[in-house]
Amino acid sequence: MATITDFNGDDFQAAIASGTVLVDFWAPWCGPCKMQGGILETHVAPKAGDDVTILKVNVDENQELAAEFGIQSIPALLVFKNGEQVAEFQGVTRPDDLLDVLA
Repeated sequence: MATITDFNGDDFQAAIASGTVLVDFWAPWCGPCKMQGGILETHVAPKAGDDVTILKVNVDENQELAAEFGIQSIPALLVFKNGEQVAEFQGVTRPDDLLDVLA
């Protein structure tokens, strides 16, 4: 089962450096983000491997990081494998699409 962690402003590069990391850019006021969060919790995390981390990044609290990755609309999901970005999704994304890229 994947671990879901709130990004707290620590070193982002270290957080994505190893393994598979799905980064969920979201905000608490965003309805589609809440829907995506539910999908991650109930459908993606339980089926993803133990080596997968889901990192939730609140764009209101991490504006510089969102700007660094060109996030202009949320939810936005980025997938990193050993520090390299391998996929990007905009809007609410189906669990199967996410699980395919996390495998």
